[in-house]
Amino acid sequence: MSKLQHDRIHNCVCGKPLPAHSGKGRKKRFCSAACKQSQYRNRLVVKRNAKHSVRYLLNSVEQVPSLQLVLQSGGICQGEAYNVLKTFPDNCIDMVMTSPPYWALRDYGVEGQLGLENTSEEYILKLCDIFDEVKRVLKDTGSCWVNLGDTYSGSSNGSNDYREQDGLGATPLLRYKGQASRKTCPPNKSLCLIPFRFAIEMVNRGWILRNTIIWHKPNCTPKSMKDRFTDDFEYLFFFVKSKKYYFEQQFEPYTEPLNRWGGETFRNSSHKYIDIGEKKLGKFGATSMFRKGRPVRPNPLGRNKRCVWSIPTKPYPGAHFAVYPNKLCETPIKAGCPPGGIVLDPFMGSGTTCVAASQLGRRYIGIELNEEYVNLAQQRLDQAS
Repeated sequence: MSKLQHDRIHNCVCGKPLPAHSGKGRKKRFCSAACKQSQYRNRLVVKRNAKHSVRYLLNSVEQVPSLQLVLQSGGICQGEAYNVLKTFPDNCIDMVMTSPPYWALRDYGVEGQLGLENTSEEYILKLCDIFDEVKRVLKDTGSCWVNLGDTYSGSSNGSNDYREQDGLGATPLLRYKGQASRKTCPPNKSLCLIPFRFAIEMVNRGWILRNTIIWHKPNCTPKSMKDRFTDDFEYLFFFVKSKKYYFEQQFEPYTEPLNRWGGETFRNSSHKYIDIGEKKLGKFGATSMFRKGRPVRPNPLGRNKRCVWSIPTKPYPGAHFAVYPNKLCETPIKAGCPPGGIVLDPFMGSGTTCVAASQLGRRYIGIELNEEYVNLAQQRLDQAS
């Protein structure tokens, strides 16, 4: 018998010697129940990671053997979003900001990609299954922000999608795969209402929809059609998983000039500007505060931010065409993630969310299936740092 075989029989996995086998029953392999549980737990982790084909990266040259280091310092996980999220522990993410692949719009040339499903129903169910895992890993105080555009039935074009500039490994779909049932198939030229279907399914699965934000694009791509208006906006949904969550109020400048009335007060000439938290006055309660001409003290930071954000698109010269602007990520990250917290993007693409999170002093975790996009995102993150 070799020394290796001898060690396997007479030593525990922790290295401690085991009592000699009496010749009856099974040979003892562990010195304690704790060693046995530890051994099988490690086997399950290795087996699970091998099954899901997950690769963890801290930088462009280092492959990390465990998720724990990525959670501590931030990094990239290469693999299919649902499978990667399965390896995450519960309640470990502070905030999610992402833009999943739109349905029937692009073929990224990668097996297992999202967006090429035969029906919109299949796409919505698959997408919401991924967000079920997102909900599991998100903290109770966390928030989830999802940018999603619509698709026209029988067309290769989304609703003025900012992803239309051809780039790295992207092939436009000439026509999406036909719906399986005419009962659920919108008529040709009709919007498929993908964002609304997605939002309803998310709420049905327990998410709380706090806002539907309109991302207005002042430099939208012109279209050649003459029988409808040009779409110049997309939706950004703001979800939370519990009624109490982290949120840092954001402000924007007042849109109208305020008439000086004396001291630090102003004359309310438009019924709009009142003190936040001011007590009710008069027998009519709070409504008396909106009386025209009433002196008020507007917040020096501005008014509470509205739900229509005008942000121009900015193409990235690194070839990936699905790049939303950094500015679109800044407000959600400031509002939804505490300083030093973790921002997750399960559909990382070229890494815009991760770059914005890093610049704002947050840690980031990006998940991406396409290895080319992973390399591109690493280059952007290296340049940003």
